[in-house]
Amino acid sequence: MITLGITGRSGCGKSTVTAVFSAHGVPLADADQISREILLPGSPLLPALAQRFGADILLPDGTLDRRLLADRAFATSEGKRALDSLTHPEIVRRIRAAKQSAQEAGAALFVLDGAVIVGTAAQPECDRLCVVTAPFATSVARIVARDGISAEMAARRLNAQMPEESLTAQADYVLHNDADLAHLQAEAEKLCEKLLTEGGAGERL
Repeated sequence: MITLGITGRSGCGKSTVTAVFSAHGVPLADADQISREILLPGSPLLPALAQRFGADILLPDGTLDRRLLADRAFATSEGKRALDSLTHPEIVRRIRAAKQSAQEAGAALFVLDGAVIVGTAAQPECDRLCVVTAPFATSVARIVARDGISAEMAARRLNAQMPEESLTAQADYVLHNDADLAHLQAEAEKLCEKLLTEGGAGERL
């Protein structure tokens, strides 16, 4: 089984690419979804996050104010690193469990979808890495539309993330989201079919 990490900076169009793989029945672990699940009320991670980013990120009912946490964590590279160090160990444990289930089910290909893979404990979980890129202005516009925040805050989030050239330097495959949606989907289709064929044949394992 080939494990493909699909990553990219916020607003790059990564979800469009992973949707293509899902449509082909490829099992997928969504690191961003996992990161939300591990921060539900009662999680032992919440007190540590409150200590680092401020007690007011926890609402009176014990739930996490995710918007406030994100605004503070992504405002600086130091904040982003602190957030990663607190949350990544549990995320990786769940990724490994999902990979094991997929392998036991006989999957030829498994996708790890994550905004943060390169340079973290999640990267060794991947056999290959696909990076999705997009022009800065396009990414900012997508973040604004998706999250309902200002362009300034969206730009700050992007600037706090790993530079695009650092991501692509680690990539086995780069998909450029610099044309229309159909073009990106077509490129994702080609990559998915290639890897399904290789995984099914047991190549490079």
